[in-house]
Amino acid sequence: MNESSHSASYAAAGVDVTAGYKSVEMMKQFVKSTYNAGVLQDIGGFGGLFAPDMKGVKQPVLVSGTDGVGTKLKIAFLLDKHDTVGIDCVAMCVNDIICCGATPLFFLDYIATGKLVPEKVAQIVKGVSEGCIMSGAALIGGETAEMPGFYPANEYDLAGFAVGMVDKEEIIDGSAVSEGDVLIGMASSGVHSNGFSLVRKVFGLNDPDAEKTVEKYSDELGTTLGEALLTPTEIYVKALFEIKKDAKIKAISHITGGGFYENLPRMLPNGISLEIDKHSFPVPPVFELLRKCGNIPERDMFNTYNMGIGMALLVSKEDADAAVNAAKRAGKSAYIIGRAVKGEKEIIIK
Repeated sequence: MNESSHSASYAAAGVDVTAGYKSVEMMKQFVKSTYNAGVLQDIGGFGGLFAPDMKGVKQPVLVSGTDGVGTKLKIAFLLDKHDTVGIDCVAMCVNDIICCGATPLFFLDYIATGKLVPEKVAQIVKGVSEGCIMSGAALIGGETAEMPGFYPANEYDLAGFAVGMVDKEEIIDGSAVSEGDVLIGMASSGVHSNGFSLVRKVFGLNDPDAEKTVEKYSDELGTTLGEALLTPTEIYVKALFEIKKDAKIKAISHITGGGFYENLPRMLPNGISLEIDKHSFPVPPVFELLRKCGNIPERDMFNTYNMGIGMALLVSKEDADAAVNAAKRAGKSAYIIGRAVKGEKEIIIK
């Protein structure tokens, strides 16, 4: 910590630079836990340095993805629980870049808040670090900004980005998909990190008594509403690479905002549609509760949420069972949920 750096004038304006230094000191242990052989310097410099292992890579292609946690953070504020949203932030980024077959290399985060509380920031970064460890990415840097008057004192925003690498000849782009291929769905952990503006509206989490609402036990959920909603987004990196050992993956889609109808067409070539059996996988109770409380049409649910499938991939019929078994071997539930048919990127759920 830089003991000589302090500005009384800046502090009077609401920004305590020493709190930033303390935050860095408190988060270092979590950051270092993510380091791998590619990291070239410790936290605290102006830029994060990373030297990727190029062994066996003929034409390296860098793949990047960026995202935030969105208004799911409001649930963290209500519960005053901040050690899981960092997992969400990493997940939303790495789950995107693996859709083309990239291996995550490193991650950087950005935390902006009205009042910088070092202990809270350390908890946020703890979650980010856990997400990085789950995905094999190194946390090589980030930024913490104290912005009084812009954010409320007890709130913050969290975003980040991931960079990965794939050999050009191994890019998964959906071009090999053909009629008869099988759609494998990998189970989600719940709502993940999208659609929370609707979640908050349906459950009254914008109301004055929202704190009581999130702390109320739900028989349908088997836990409190807040705990169910704050469940971190599943990270699929290691499971997908386990599947690649036993099956040729032709296309991958991360089911995020826009649900089935927006995300699945993104992995399809022209001339191919998908038929999906909605009874082929379990839908987590939180979605049924949300649909019932909000009187939301089924199509809107599938057009907004993952409905229990966080990641989908297409493989040949011959590889379908091997893909499901490999996912289970990696600790992820997976199901055969549909098939590729002739059409123009239509998603048919029945």
